[in-house]
Parts: sequence; C-alpha cells; structure tokens
Amino acid sequence: MASEEELFASVDALLEEQPQLPPPAERARLREAAGITQARLATALKTTTQTVKNWENGRSEPKPPRLEAYQRLLNGWAAKYPAPGTVAAPAPTPAQQPVPETFSGPAVPEPEPGAPEAPAVQTAPEPERPAARTAATSRRPARKRVVPNIGAAPYQHGPLAVLDGDGSAYGVEGIVLDCPATTVPELVEWTLRESGLGAPRLHRNGKDSDPLIVLTAAAAVKLGLPERLEGHEQRRSLRLPEDHPVVKQVAKAKWQLTQRGFGPWARIYRKATGNQRQCVQFAVLSWDALDARSWPGVADMEAADVARVLGIYAQRVLTPRGSTAVSGLELMTALRPPTRAVQDRESGNWVSGHNPGSLGTEPVDPAPPEATQEHPVVMHGGWKGGFLDEEAYQWVRDVDLLTGEEAALPFAVGLDLNTAFLAAAARLVVGLSGPEYVQRPVFDKKIPGSWLVDLSDIELDARLPSPFTPSGERPEGPAWYQTHTVAYAQELGYNVAPIEAYLRRETGAYLDPWHNRLKTAYVDTLADLGVTKDLTDTEFLAAMERHKQVDPALAAVLAAIKATVKGGVGKLRERPQGRHYKEGERWPALERPTWRPDIRAAVISKARVNMHRKMLKMAEFTGLYPLAVLSDCVVYSSPGASPLDFLPYSTSGKPIPGTFRLGPTPGLAKLEGVQAMSWAVDLMEQGHNPARHIKGDGHDAKFDEGE
Repeated sequence: MASEEELFASVDALLEEQPQLPPPAERARLREAAGITQARLATALKTTTQTVKNWENGRSEPKPPRLEAYQRLLNGWAAKYPAPGTVAAPAPTPAQQPVPETFSGPAVPEPEPGAPEAPAVQTAPEPERPAARTAATSRRPARKRVVPNIGAAPYQHGPLAVLDGDGSAYGVEGIVLDCPATTVPELVEWTLRESGLGAPRLHRNGKDSDPLIVLTAAAAVKLGLPERLEGHEQRRSLRLPEDHPVVKQVAKAKWQLTQRGFGPWARIYRKATGNQRQCVQFAVLSWDALDARSWPGVADMEAADVARVLGIYAQRVLTPRGSTAVSGLELMTALRPPTRAVQDRESGNWVSGHNPGSLGTEPVDPAPPEATQEHPVVMHGGWKGGFLDEEAYQWVRDVDLLTGEEAALPFAVGLDLNTAFLAAAARLVVGLSGPEYVQRPVFDKKIPGSWLVDLSDIELDARLPSPFTPSGERPEGPAWYQTHTVAYAQELGYNVAPIEAYLRRETGAYLDPWHNRLKTAYVDTLADLGVTKDLTDTEFLAAMERHKQVDPALAAVLAAIKATVKGGVGKLRERPQGRHYKEGERWPALERPTWRPDIRAAVISKARVNMHRKMLKMAEFTGLYPLAVLSDCVVYSSPGASPLDFLPYSTSGKPIPGTFRLGPTPGLAKLEGVQAMSWAVDLMEQGHNPARHIKGDGHDAKFDEGE
C-alpha cells in the first residue's frame, strides 16, 4: 500500500503539470461559437491578434500566466458550446468561473510582418530530431508536430536558436527544436547537419550567415562549460583556457576555434569544402555576451523571448556576430562584399574578382594625419604634422554669455537627433582607394580626403559652438580637416586655401546599403512600438514617452539597432586592445579592409556639420541659442517643458525647413529630457555639460565621478 508521502508526491507532480489545451482547431471553433473575434480575445489576454492566430493554427503556444487564463476561458466555452455529438456539461456558476484576470507578462514570440502563413498542423508519430514543436509541449505525453514555414531549405528554421538546459532550442516565430546534443562537438554537428538553422546572404556576391546558437546558463553547464567566465579585467579578454576539457573536446573532434578562443562569442569551424561553409557561432548569455547597454534586459529574459529579440534583429539587420559594434561592421561587408565572380577572358573560367564599390580584400594604410598616434605609419615614419580631430561635439556655452531673459526661463529642454551618424551616412561619398599626397591643392568638396587648412580667422557668433572643432572652440591655427568640414566653411562664405592634402581619387557611396538597411530597421521597429511617420508632433512626443513600455522585447531590438550604428562607425578606427599589444606593432584590426579611420571621420564630420547647420537656422528664425551640445543632443532654454514651446513653425503649422524637426526617422529630433533652467545654469557654472545629464532625473554616474 502506498504511503501518504508517496501519494502526496504523486498529487504534487500532477499539480505542477502545465494545463493541457485542446487542439488548435478546437480553440478556433470554441472562439467562433462564442462569437468572439481574434482581436477581441487578444485584447482580453493583453497580447496581439497575430499571437492569437498563432495559437489557433499551431505555430506557437501561450506561456504562463496567459496559458492558465486561456485554459480557463476555453474550459468555460467548452462547457457552453460542446463539440457536435457530445453531451453538454453544466455550465459553471458565475462564482465558479470568474472573469479572466488581466496579465502583463511577456508576449509569446510572434512572426515578423510579411512572414508567410504556416500550413495546418499535421498529426504524426513522434518525429525524428530535430522536430519543430511549440514552446509549451515539452512535458506532454502526446505531441503534435508543427510544420514551420519560416524559410526555404536549408534554413527552414531561421537564423538562430537559444538552447536551454532541457534540450529545447528556441527559434524564431515561436518554434522549438529538440536538440539531443550533450557536448559542444555534438552541438556543432547537430546545428550544421540537422537543425535547419542559418540565413541566406544579404547580397548575391556575399556569403550566407552562419547559424547562431545562444546558450543559456543551464545549457552551458550541461555542455560542460562554466556558468560564469572570470579571470581577466577586460571583458573582451575572457575565454576558456586552452587546457579546458571543452576546448580539448573541440580539438579532438577536428574542429577549430578562431584566435579569440572560446569566449562570450565564439566561432567553431572547419575549413570550407567547396561552397559548403562549416562554421557555427556561439553566444553564452551568462558570460555577458549580450551587453546590457546594447541589449537592455535581454539576458534576463526567458529563452523563447531571447530568441524573439535576436530573431527580429537578425531579420532586420543580420544574424548577430558578436557585439553590436562587430555586427555593425560585419553588416557593411555583408552588403558590400569585396569580391564577385568574374569570367577570365583567356580561359573562360569563373574566378574571384574585385566587386566595384567595395573596399576590396586588402587593408589600406591611412594617411599619417588620419591615423592614430600608435599606428606604425606614425610611429615608424616620424610624423609630426598633427592629426584629424573629427569627433562629435562636447561643448558648453560660456555662462557669461547667457542673457537675463534666457536665465529667467523656467525649463532647459534637451533634443536628441535620431541616429545622427546613420543620417550622416546617407549619400556620403567616401574614398575607396588609398590616399594621394598633394601640395597646395585647390579645394574640391567632391573629393574625399584630409586637408590642412587655416580656419582660425573665421569669426562666428560666440553663442554657437565652432563647427570646426569638437570642443566648439575657435581653431588656433592650421589644422587637418575632413572634406565636409572644409566644405562647410566654404558654405558659410569663407575662402579656403588648403596648404596640403591627402586625397582619394576612387570614390563611392560605400555606406549607402548599410544606411538603407539600418534606417528601415530603425523606422520599422519604432512603428511596431506605435511611433509612426503619420503622427502629429504632439502625438509623436506622447508615443515616444510610452514606446518602451509597449513591448520590452522590441524596445531592446531598437536599442540594439542604435548601438549597431554607433558601434559600427566606431569600429572603423578600432584602437589596439589586449594586454599582449606592444607599442609600435600592428594590431589585428589593421589587417581588415574595413579599418578606415578616414570613413569614420567623414561620418562624424558630416554629423557635426549637420548639427551646426540646424543650430544656426534655429538662431536665424527664433533668436534662440543652445546652452550645450553633446554629440547628437542639444539643450535649449524654454518657456515650457515641451519642445513644442520653442521649436519654430510656420503660420500653417508646418516646421521651418532646416531647423530641428520632430519625427521618427534618422536625423529628425525627439525629446531627450527636461530639467529646471536653474539646474542647467548650475552645471554650466561648474563646467559640466547639461546635455550629458538632462535625461531622466538629471543625475548621472559620470557626474558623480567628475566628468
């Protein structure tokens, strides 16, 4: 006879089982019998109509707490509207069947806009691995196989999967694959041979994206990896030691790790055979692979939600290949591959040739003024001629130049330009070849390059920052400038006479595809969060105030897109990193064709000039001058707490062209923050920048430490 303890254990096991929902077709029948639309049901359960559609066609399953609420609702309907041929059960009394509660938990992954509809669910015997299944079925004795319709073979299961400790690999659009691997080599083999993961190339001359496997802490431990990775002060230096058992397993199975080893982001590969790439990317969540600054809150999400965030990013940008900065740089190459197939005239064979408009396959050394101080062309060439200083603004107006009227206004309002570097990359002509030295050149704004010019005699209003220096201070003599900076001096009506220059004769809009893809990703993600182009300025400000609360997963995607822009531009001039670097030596980044500080300088120069042009127009139309500028954020004094209280509009209500305009597209502005004018004046008197601290409560950790 069973003991009381055994009986209670059995009962507890039953209580812990997830509620079992009726088949998808029955869910749809019950809803229709009750006369409830999918949209109305979605509203009641605080989710989307598309998610309800997914539940009813078997593409995904609800998760707690929606699972229990949905189960209660279906049980109630089943009692009222039994299937034909069954006897109706007595309907529960109101006391027994309370109204479903309102839930605010994370939404179930849903497909991207424009994704094809999945075919109907098919009943089948236990499928061979990797069976695609829905997220809530892992503990059911009988399962229904979901036939996914995400993409064509061989990538029918999407670009990536998030592996949990129970062998569930969560993919895009809510699918889950059964992964039997218990070691890293087995996982690599499963990913390449069975998973159906990966993504097609973004350009016909490019390469397909390698599949990405993201490991939760539980999955990492199951595979023999440590839950946390410690040992170095620099995050990028974190990696497993070469004598770690997992590293030995990889080598024994004839797989290789890149020179970066097995760290938060790792690549395991074998040399490609023909056109068949053999490479899997790994990201370990508990090793801080997803930096919270670029992926806010994602590392703490459930595996299915992590897959949703990364899947949307992969679909709109590309499959993550490291930090957002790395992904930003990789996207440039993916959209402008260095080579293409060309036919050899003599043999008629197809060979690899240069792809016009790309940066090619070989690195190009910069001109000395474009390089960093530690670059070999500077260290070994004895260069003493100065450097480009094309950086973003960090400027505060002299507090003595504040008028009494400005100081008496109640508010300081910060405006932030949406992805200012991305806006600057639009139609930006850059050099594609190496630099050519020229003495006493005639300035030509169509030629990208670096010019030694004396702009110190240009007199501008002291209430505006100088457009020629990141500090906003007036230049003190001849200095090196990128083409856009010199062209702006000419635009302001001043004669420019370069002393010497390093120019690039082969040119092109290299960043245009990069700009177009990221702009679309940014605008589409904002639109999904309720911030669309058709909103009035008042509606836009209200939508921006609440957009992060609409869907935290999509808000994280938006943050990652913005980080991809800034990080990608920054990577064009990656400095030496790591404890093994020795002064005067080349560092790994220099071997990339995309190590191009001149292109970075062009983007930043154009962004800074764009900012100055808007501030100048604002002063002309309104008489208003900024209090401070920090990169893409500018602060103005205001009679009200809204940008609408000081931005200029025509009599017809339209924004004045050339000034700051509100809107969701790159280059337009949004509200960064509002503080009391007295707060801003106090910071200015202390030499601090109000633009750095105006967001949120006006307090910043950098301020505590002293800027």
